[in-house]
Amino acid sequence: MANEKVIVFQGDSVTDCGRNYKDPYELGKGYAMIAASLLAASDTDTSYTFYNRGISGNRVKDLRARWEEDCIALKPDVVSILIGINDCWRRYDQNDPTSTEQFESGYRELLEHTKQTGAEILLLEPFVLPYPVDREAWREDLDPKIQVVRKLAREFQAPLVPLDGLFASKLYDKPAPFWAEDGVHPTYAGHAIIAKAWRDAYQKLENRAD
Repeated sequence: MANEKVIVFQGDSVTDCGRNYKDPYELGKGYAMIAASLLAASDTDTSYTFYNRGISGNRVKDLRARWEEDCIALKPDVVSILIGINDCWRRYDQNDPTSTEQFESGYRELLEHTKQTGAEILLLEPFVLPYPVDREAWREDLDPKIQVVRKLAREFQAPLVPLDGLFASKLYDKPAPFWAEDGVHPTYAGHAIIAKAWRDAYQKLENRAD
């Protein structure tokens, strides 16, 4: 095939989703696998290589520590990033907060490094659903970080997948546990929602190339 593209999915457990670390091409059981399948099936003129390098528990600082090996070295054409919920969560379960300023500076460093390679960037905003009820208190910490991701998407002209707002709208259809049993980790239905939204955002990159 004349067209070849490398796409890297980066993030935390929502991206990781039980992938086999011993298989470099294994995509896990979540949105990365679904999104890759949708894209490969819809664009048969392009030969895609997909990598999932999400690691459960990761924060922005963890991505920074492994970015050269787990992203840049893969020579991606497109880098998809979903990070931020653990930068919030660790404040509440381990008393180890990440300030909004630290989150933004670390995230911007990742994006600047990536842009220098010529790769396109696609950003997914972190999200939390109001279940269990203690998740509602996380809004104080997570909402500013969501705004950072939206700001960076504009700054780096990266298509944005607005997951927090998207899942909020889905609560009118089904209760929170239907989409994410603990408010954070999606069910199969939740992963399907992310994958479809990811594909829509990726279309913007394709349109830009045209």
